[in-house]
Amino acid sequence: MRAKSNSAQQVAIIGSRGYPSFYGGFETAVRHLAPFLSDKGWEVTVYGRKGSTSANVDSYDSRIKSVIVPCIESKSLSTLTSGLTSVIHCFFRKPNVALVLNVANGFWLPLLKLRGIKVVVNVDGLEWEREKWGRAAKSVFYLGAKMTSIFADKIICDARVLQNYWSENFHRDSIFIPYGGTAHGPLPTPLDLPHRGYILLVARFVPENSISEFFEAIPALHADYPIVLVGSSGYGGSFDDRAQRLSESHKNVTWLGQVSDDTLLHSLWQHAGAYFHGHSVGGTNPALVQAMTSGAPTIARNTEFNREVLGATGIFTKPDSKSIKIAIQGLMSDSVLQTSISNSAMLRAKSEYSWTKICSEYEKSLH
Repeated sequence: MRAKSNSAQQVAIIGSRGYPSFYGGFETAVRHLAPFLSDKGWEVTVYGRKGSTSANVDSYDSRIKSVIVPCIESKSLSTLTSGLTSVIHCFFRKPNVALVLNVANGFWLPLLKLRGIKVVVNVDGLEWEREKWGRAAKSVFYLGAKMTSIFADKIICDARVLQNYWSENFHRDSIFIPYGGTAHGPLPTPLDLPHRGYILLVARFVPENSISEFFEAIPALHADYPIVLVGSSGYGGSFDDRAQRLSESHKNVTWLGQVSDDTLLHSLWQHAGAYFHGHSVGGTNPALVQAMTSGAPTIARNTEFNREVLGATGIFTKPDSKSIKIAIQGLMSDSVLQTSISNSAMLRAKSEYSWTKICSEYEKSLH
């Protein structure tokens, strides 16, 4: 562990749920990036929300300063309000650079610039195209993106498709930095499930992740194969209720909710017979990268983002329940295809999506 000096560069990370947190892609990136930066001599502060972090995990690094800020905890206001209170706190601390996550925080960038703080923004996906948001929320995200295009010193895109979008629509160059995956050796088969004999879904329960369509396919699949559902909406609601009903009415369906145990999650991917990835918007999805790293045979919704990440290492399907069912049944009945996809995905992930490479690129962007 490298000792800190009085002249150490200071970085504030704003826009995740905190350190360490297991909610989504930003949180996964922060869990890898914050210790990496600390190893490189940075003083790292991560802003987060109450109840979203846990120091009681093996990967916890006590060198990282965690600051919990107040916010209005709701689907539409939590990101904006936690971003504002984080920026206000950061304004008075004045680190050398702020790594800001999500364009919703673009509204607060002028405060950081006024204080002379360098601003690097990971813009995330095209939030204003997500079905879960109403018209007002979509407008807020788009205006936040416009503010980001004006006030950010550097912009990070996690997919080349997103780079093209930002160049064409906001006339900003950007740095391409995707998400990474953590490689593991062989892990035990989880939950007494058969190796390559079960179907897996890992996703946030929102419409644009094809949750409804996958749930509709379950009655035609559960009699032949165990089905494991990982995820939730984060705020309850109809998808969580449906997952609960499916798990209660079908003995072959298991709903685990949010999983913070990385070993369990990675073993679920490693031994799955078919992993369904129904995400339709966003860039390089971290769950997809980790699935590839773990060797999960993947069936993905046919989008330009998923094709960019998977290349030729997955099967692509239309986002309707019948197409999903047919694709899953085909993969589950072909062990040779399962092995071929698994091996090729791991090789692609190793060459393109290693955390060491990605964290190094992030550090370069902060200088």
